[in-house]
Amino acid sequence: MPTQQRKPFAMAPDGVDPHSVPHRVLYTGARLPAIGLGTFGSDHVPAHEVAGAVREAAAAGYRHFDCAAVYGNEAAIGQVLQEIMAGGVPREELWITSKLWNDKHGAEDVIPACRQSLADLQLDYLDLYLVHWPFPNHHAPAVDVHARDSRAQPYIHEQYMQTWRQMEKLVDLGLVRHIGTSNMTIPKLRLLLRDARIKPAANQMELHPHFQQPELFDFARANGIEPIAYSPIGSPARPERDRTPADTVDIEDPVIVKIAARLGVHPAVVCIKWAVQRGQTPIPFSTKRRNILANLQATVSAPLTDTEMAEIAGIDRNCRLIKGQVFLWKAGQSWEDLWDVNGEITPP
Repeated sequence: MPTQQRKPFAMAPDGVDPHSVPHRVLYTGARLPAIGLGTFGSDHVPAHEVAGAVREAAAAGYRHFDCAAVYGNEAAIGQVLQEIMAGGVPREELWITSKLWNDKHGAEDVIPACRQSLADLQLDYLDLYLVHWPFPNHHAPAVDVHARDSRAQPYIHEQYMQTWRQMEKLVDLGLVRHIGTSNMTIPKLRLLLRDARIKPAANQMELHPHFQQPELFDFARANGIEPIAYSPIGSPARPERDRTPADTVDIEDPVIVKIAARLGVHPAVVCIKWAVQRGQTPIPFSTKRRNILANLQATVSAPLTDTEMAEIAGIDRNCRLIKGQVFLWKAGQSWEDLWDVNGEITPP
C-alpha cells in the first residue's frame, strides 16, 4: 500500500509571515514570539473550539500558544499541534507554554503533572512551564467567588520553594526548556530570585491599559523576567462571577477609541499594539478568525506614535479584573490580600 502523503500545513493567504513577528530574547538567549494565542476559554468555549482557534492561529502565522492543564483542553490542542508539525512547521519554530495547577504543588506531584501535560499536548518538551498561582489552593471549576478550599493556605515561601525545586528538575530532565511564574508580586519574586537555582524566565501577569502595573513590570524587566500579559484587552469575555461594579472597560476608553479611529481598527487592536510596543508579550484569546488575524497584524503594522503611547500611559486606572478571590485562605479577607498591596507578603 503506498504511503499516504501528508498535506503541508497551509498558511492563510492573508496571514503574517511568522519570521516578521517581533520576538523577545529571554535571559537564556531563547527567542519568544512577542504575541501568543491564549487558550483559556473563560469556562464557556468547548475544547474543540479552542483547538480550532489554535489551528486558525497557526495558519495566520502564530507560533506561540499559551496552554494550561486546568483549562481542560490540552488533549484537543495536542491533536492540532500534531497536524501543524506534520504539515511542515518545525517543532523548534513553535513556542508552547503550559502551567502547573494549584492542586499539584506537592513535591511528588510536579513532575507527573508536567508529564501529563506533555502527553496531552503530544510533545517531548515544553518551551515554558509556569506555576499557575503561588497559592496551593484548589477549587472546583466555575465556582462562585465566595467559594473557598477548606484546606486553603497563604503563600508560604518554604513550601513554594519545594515546588520550585521540582520545576528546576524538569529543566534538568529536559522536559522543560524554561520555567516561570504567574500571578506573582514583587515581594514574592524577590524571595524566589534570592533562593532559586534556575531563575524564572517569565512572569505571567494581568496587563492592559487600565491595569499597567508599572512597578511590577519594571521589576520583571530589570531582573530579566519576561512580562507575559494575560487579559491584554481587558478580558471583556471573562465570567460574570469575576465582574464587579468598579470594573472599567479598556476598549471603551476615549483615548483607545480615538486611536482606533485614526488607524481604522477595533479598539482591541490598539491594546495589543500598545502591549507589544511597551515591551510585554500579550496572549489574547479569540475563536474568531478576524480577531485572531487582526491581533497578529497589529504586531507588524506601523507603531503607535510617541504621543499615543504617552496618552495610553496616562489612562492607567489600577483596575485589576482577575482578582482571585477563590484563593483566599481565611474568613474576612479582601482580595487585595492576595496581591501584597502594601509591599509585603500578607501574613497568614
